Amino acid sequence: MAEQKTNVMRTLEQKKIKYIAHEYPHGDEAVDGMTVANILGIDPSRIFKTLVVRGASKKIYVFVLPVCAELELKKAAKAAGEKSVAMVHVSEINALTGYVRGGCSPIGMRKLYPTFYDSSLLEQDTVLVSAGKIGRQVELSPAALIALTGGKTADIITEE
Repeated sequence: MAEQKTNVMRTLEQKKIKYIAHEYPHGDEAVDGMTVANILGIDPSRIFKTLVVRGASKKIYVFVLPVCAELELKKAAKAAGEKSVAMVHVSEINALTGYVRGGCSPIGMRKLYPTFYDSSLLEQDTVLVSAGKIGRQVELSPAALIALTGGKTADIITEE
């Protein structure tokens, strides 16, 4: 049976960006990133989650950070040039991005929002992000990911 391509995979192929597809077993619910790292046997610092926030100006921003880290809202606001930012409600994610919670990818959203990657992304040879569906991930170079989304890097995670 041929592998089912996600919109993320089709976008990467259209742009001629090399990637490796990863699949993991799951139920109907989203699986947290640390569990995905364990299932795939990949260092969690290489797997990045995608979070969607709304600034005080009502603009939408995307923040991408390691699954083992937490977004620091003050740092995120500073990176976005906002007074403050807050996570969007889970019920809004699909309408804003075209993705569901647990399958949100910085690649191929309905609209290209300002996207910020934690600077630790640059320390990795390759990183994994959601392929746009729960149970699917794509692995690609950080430089390709940043270029494709017009992203910037910033210090956006809480100190451990």
